[in-house]
Amino acid sequence: MKCYKAYNLCIACELPLPELMESESEPDVIVRFGDVNDAIATQHDGGTNIVGGIPEVGKFFIQNGREIVINPLPDVDEAVLRTVLLGPVLCALLRQRGLLVLHASCVDINHQGVAFLGGSGWGKSTLATAFHNQGYAVLTDDVMAIQIQAGRPLVLPAYPQFKVFPEALSCLGYDTKSLSPVYQSTTKLAYKFTRGFQQIPLPLQRVYVLDKGSEHLIVKMQPQEAFVALVRHTRAMGVLTKKEFVANHLRLCSELIKSVKFSRFTRKPSLEDLPNLVKLVEDDISNTLENSSDYLLATKS
Repeated sequence: MKCYKAYNLCIACELPLPELMESESEPDVIVRFGDVNDAIATQHDGGTNIVGGIPEVGKFFIQNGREIVINPLPDVDEAVLRTVLLGPVLCALLRQRGLLVLHASCVDINHQGVAFLGGSGWGKSTLATAFHNQGYAVLTDDVMAIQIQAGRPLVLPAYPQFKVFPEALSCLGYDTKSLSPVYQSTTKLAYKFTRGFQQIPLPLQRVYVLDKGSEHLIVKMQPQEAFVALVRHTRAMGVLTKKEFVANHLRLCSELIKSVKFSRFTRKPSLEDLPNLVKLVEDDISNTLENSSDYLLATKS
């Protein structure tokens, strides 16, 4: 059983996880193989004990944010098993640990977390890769875990890998011939990077909610809109249904809206415009900082 680091946790796992960085710390989470039978299924309570299955992959038991039992189907593709473990299964465990877990990527801009929130295929990974290509460090791709303490949201680093369509990588100048699919039946490629991974948690400054349209446009969102977007793009929403978990999730969403700026980021479907999208976000953040400075100077005088 090797130990790995992700989301500020040391994860000891019987399944090799080459996507993750190895760790020598004491385990916070144990992932092991075992029988998830009918007796265990009776422990499912929609909160601290989660029992579920994914067709053609296997069954999982997720307990108290500390243990995951994997019961895979015979001959399941190990890459698929890892993708499910590091995706929906780990999302449920992170939420058991009291974190806000969103369908988002996050990059480091001016030592602050800037996130791109949206559903599958909306361009989160592509945008994060475009920023990484411009020299920005990345905290997470696809799953963003946020720890909120005393109203201060921190993004916890995931692991140094993008899951990106080959067309996007080619457009950004990457050689895709040396890359492999995330798993056999997907067209997305696994791009593991050694530089530009932000390993220390960063405060979350801004969330861009992705949308598709006929022009590139960034517009400030009202709190009510932001709240709906957060709930819509929270991971494992249909799994943790226990009353206290639902209440805690809504509280975390409300706290995040109070301390983070939300904008709707509409883009045209054009990979060639990726450098322009990076510049659009850079300018938006720069203008916000300038306006904030002007406001502070005005109030002091």
